[in-house]
Amino acid sequence: MRTLLHPRLGAGFTRLWTASAVSNLGDGVIMVAGPLLLVSVTGNPTLIAGGAIAGQLPWLLFGLISGAYVDRLDRRRLITAVNLVRAGALIVLAAATATGNATVWLIYAVLFLLGCAETAADTAAGALLPAVVAPQHLDRANARLGATFTVINQFAAKPFGAWLFGVAAALSFGLPALTYLISAALVTALPPIPPPPPAPRRRLRTEISEGLRWLWRHPVLRTTAVAMGLSNIVFCAAFAVFVLYAQQRLGLSEIGYGFLLIAFAVGGLLGSLIAVPLTRRVGATAVLRADLIAEALVHATLAWTTTPLVAAAALILFSTHGMIWGITVATLRQRLVPTHLLGRVGSVYALLESGGAAAVGSLIGGLLAGVWGLTTPFWLAAAAMAAIAILAWRPLRHASAATPSSYA
Repeated sequence: MRTLLHPRLGAGFTRLWTASAVSNLGDGVIMVAGPLLLVSVTGNPTLIAGGAIAGQLPWLLFGLISGAYVDRLDRRRLITAVNLVRAGALIVLAAATATGNATVWLIYAVLFLLGCAETAADTAAGALLPAVVAPQHLDRANARLGATFTVINQFAAKPFGAWLFGVAAALSFGLPALTYLISAALVTALPPIPPPPPAPRRRLRTEISEGLRWLWRHPVLRTTAVAMGLSNIVFCAAFAVFVLYAQQRLGLSEIGYGFLLIAFAVGGLLGSLIAVPLTRRVGATAVLRADLIAEALVHATLAWTTTPLVAAAALILFSTHGMIWGITVATLRQRLVPTHLLGRVGSVYALLESGGAAAVGSLIGGLLAGVWGLTTPFWLAAAAMAAIAILAWRPLRHASAATPSSYA
């Protein structure tokens, strides 16, 4: 833990970190409460699945647009405004739930609005971090944010959200509304942040294209972006039917499946603790290359094994390397991308991580598993990740150059 707590990252980061922690609690509760509310309103599986689509669709529709506005507007005020919007939408849903007036379409509308707000808030927060943390400490800041996400969002918030929904469904939406209000207040209290250099206002499409072109011309960031997008496709293809894999391949009950998923959180926390010292010791190049190899090995192991403990160990390795990759790539991006482009470049990564790749991969995985069996997507994912590692190996050779020895 010393890696995360030392050195001091400044009062500005403390407020931003606390705001992130509070809003992560709200996010995790909603991830559980939203589907539970839909189940209580309708038993139609298609309508229940529509809730997930409503939350993911904004990334496809507005992810890149949000990045452009993050670079146009005051990022601190944008996060504050978006959190106020999220709080207002949840207050409406909480009131409707308390009075028995929550409908499928109202739930869809709120989840869609929350998804739209997330595209702006997440992108703006990533672009704001270099303004409150010195470049030599960005890796530590990202590691602390990653650890906070794992502990609060994955460990604590989801079981708490399920319990809270059982106690009083309206509270499971009212509490997240309060977390967003607190987060807005904390971001508002950040010290004054110098705005990026003024740029002439142009058409939105032109500004988005500028960010895409800059990213494509940078070999390291282009490689990490493409690798992440492709790896998310194969990951979602493999894990689209993971619940069936756990039951039929590993022989787990519903409770066993729940415990198996804890491995993701364990690995994520471990990755956040070792990412900084590991990257500073061996360099970003070695870490990123090892991450790609590790993912190929994880998929191959899951395709091969029928033992729950082996599968759990593979999942811990997967989420460990995933957190290390995320921290390393975020730090590279924040150090390499010009301030006025951070929103647009960051939105590309967010889109690849949260948008189309997941939908495409889930569709492919479901089709493959249905035709050729549950392990087929894992074997194909292992082969695909091995190919990605080979293709990315040489372009990643310059990644360590963004972590000068003076940062160590």
